[in-house]
Amino acid sequence: MKRSIFGIAAAAILATSSFGADYVMKISHVVSSSTPKGMAADYLEKRIEELTAGKIDVQVFPNSQLYGDADEMKALAMNNVQLIMPSLSKFPSIVPQIQLFDLPFLFRDKDHLYKVMDGEVGAKLKSYVDAKKQMKAFDYWDAGFKHFSSSKKAILNPEDAKGQKFRIQSSKVLEAQFKAVGGNPQILPFSEVYSALQQGVVDATENPLSNFYTKKFNEVQSSLTLSSHGYLGYLVVMNQQFWDKLPKDLQEKVSIAMKEATEFERKATEEDDAKIMAGLKKYAEESKRLEIFELNKEQIANWRKVMEVIYPEFYDVIGEDLIKKAIETK
Repeated sequence: MKRSIFGIAAAAILATSSFGADYVMKISHVVSSSTPKGMAADYLEKRIEELTAGKIDVQVFPNSQLYGDADEMKALAMNNVQLIMPSLSKFPSIVPQIQLFDLPFLFRDKDHLYKVMDGEVGAKLKSYVDAKKQMKAFDYWDAGFKHFSSSKKAILNPEDAKGQKFRIQSSKVLEAQFKAVGGNPQILPFSEVYSALQQGVVDATENPLSNFYTKKFNEVQSSLTLSSHGYLGYLVVMNQQFWDKLPKDLQEKVSIAMKEATEFERKATEEDDAKIMAGLKKYAEESKRLEIFELNKEQIANWRKVMEVIYPEFYDVIGEDLIKKAIETK
């Protein structure tokens, strides 16, 4: 209740500063302003206001100041906020096809990922979002590739996963992924993962480097495998009613600012990953408590061969054509 009252008060105060603007765009997100996503939201604010010469007053609310993770989609649909950037995991209930991004070893590398997201497949998925709940989908932002970690046995080959208890978020794709290699998937809230790893409730997990490092999983895992086997990202979405009210010239300027912010966010995530990797290598060397491995081409080929077996299980849900087009994207 306190957060809600604060959010309403903050919105009222900031609304008074929008005098002279033709439109007010509130951006709500749930992370710190110092994260790549948070910095990109601030960059987007700056560029929209510059390009529209102040005709759009953009107000950014970080750290769930207005709405928490569970409420921001509803707030957007009601036009209480005009722009959010939820994780892709928030969309399968309304657009099950977006689980494409959960498929393991689907993307060959970051270049392939971006070509899928920014090409025909990504556009198709965004069109499904556009058809739902008064949302207009813009661009995909990065959280990063996921990597395996374990306190039981380093996960280098598919057989290394056998018998290990893996923490996963709720996802049929991720359940099938670990069952395919003899693992035991366990659904747990992210807030409980550290203690679960510490107490041996689960042995292993998958995370982008930022989650692994900031949540100090390196303290409770003995190995980290740079597998890049899966992907975590965000989708930037705007309230359709707000977008439709903007004149065409302002829509064009917002679109330009969005493309610039997307490039900014992806670069910031890459730079953040590089800093984190340097920190993890230093920790591993000094503590002798963590080993870091990188899969070679042969190992990746073995993993892909085993994991591709689950793709047909999701042809009806995701779409066989979308999966095959993603694989074939050059």
